[in-house]
Amino acid sequence: MISGAAQGIGLAAAERLSADGARIVALDLPDAPLENVLSAVKRNDSSAIIIEGDVTEADAWTAAIDAAQKRFGGLDILFNNAGISGETNPILSYPEDMFDRVMEVNCRGVFLGMKYSALAMRDRGGSIINMSSVSGIGGGQFTLAYNASKHAVIGMTKVGAAELAEYNIRVNAICPAMTETGMMHDLENGKTADEVAALRARFTSIIPLGRYAEPAETAAVVAFLASDDASFITGAAIPIDGGLKAR
Repeated sequence: MISGAAQGIGLAAAERLSADGARIVALDLPDAPLENVLSAVKRNDSSAIIIEGDVTEADAWTAAIDAAQKRFGGLDILFNNAGISGETNPILSYPEDMFDRVMEVNCRGVFLGMKYSALAMRDRGGSIINMSSVSGIGGGQFTLAYNASKHAVIGMTKVGAAELAEYNIRVNAICPAMTETGMMHDLENGKTADEVAALRARFTSIIPLGRYAEPAETAAVVAFLASDDASFITGAAIPIDGGLKAR
């Protein structure tokens, strides 16, 4: 199961995991381009179920898990990917309603995904991969809600790893840096070409590998953590950052 599956890293994960033999349950908002998942999975001769729903609502998760159990016989992997970035504002003027919304999607959504997926996995084991960020293992400026939520995801990941080990459920988090996705492109909206170039130059200058990540590179780490090759890895928060946090 992949939340926020219709585009970006979620879509790349659907394509990679289906290529590795997984059948996909894709959960995203009703206006998301979920047909992208069907096309990606079909190219890999796999199958997918599309579930429209909001990750902040328990009913969306129970509907998706019920569909996975009825169609595929159970749930083995959750990529808890859905999230929003919120606004970029200093603390002194950060909108309170935006803070609440970011925390609702990025924290409550992850919590509900962990809870209901673990209930479905506890008799069979499984792997839960939570989407954090390099912002979850460091500081920053003007992204208070996003940073707070991504730190919280790592905390939930570690608690989940400790509590769910008895059911042979592994829980890990991934922490990507700047990636060629819609979320990063949103930061460029409304800017001139020169402003976009300056923004990208500023970001890439702090990444030792000197570029943004591609979604497929993050999806490859998701596939690893979902696989038996990662059978003794749980409670980890893995940077996918081109060396950003090595400095």
